[in-house]
Amino acid sequence: MRTSALSTSAVIERGASLADANGFAALTIADVARSLNVQAPSLYSHVRNLQALRDGIAILALQDLADRIVEAIMGRAAKAALTGFANAHRSFARERPGCWEALQTSQGDDVAAAPAARRLVQATSTVLLGYGIAPGEHVHATRIVGSAINGFVTLERVGNFANSEPPADSTWPRLIDALDSVLQDWATRATTPADPNDPNDPHDPHDPNEGTP
Repeated sequence: MRTSALSTSAVIERGASLADANGFAALTIADVARSLNVQAPSLYSHVRNLQALRDGIAILALQDLADRIVEAIMGRAAKAALTGFANAHRSFARERPGCWEALQTSQGDDVAAAPAARRLVQATSTVLLGYGIAPGEHVHATRIVGSAINGFVTLERVGNFANSEPPADSTWPRLIDALDSVLQDWATRATTPADPNDPNDPHDPHDPNEGTP
């Protein structure tokens, strides 16, 4: 590929492919330049440094993951949507391991502000709204669901489940069942009025600080 044929998107896509093949953490500007048959300085007019390349790959990964999730949850609600949501994450991690790794690192402002990030948030909110969970609770629910899915997928990827039986495929539906139960219970608790006479209810209706951060 000639230098004149290079573009920012082409450089980032090649970087993403190399990350999938060799690992995101191992990626260098020199690797991408060598793959494109150019000198490393030729890339700096398209990506200013390695961090910019990493951010570009993270945004590309967000776009791919968001596309998969939107397709997986379209026309579905509650557990069916949750299943599609979870499966989209797992298949993405298997098929694009380097891109998955890019999303498991601390993200900069450019990545957080990318349209793909907002689209992913919207898709996640769609799943939660299907359970009747109020928007004010979405951050907490997203963290819990994301931690469970990402934790399972990460442990599976590094081989932690490889030496035990039954196989991870038999546990995955149970994880989804557990998350489904959590989200159903979450919605029920949010819509059930507190009983002031219930000793197990932690909320005190007479506490002036109740409901404040």
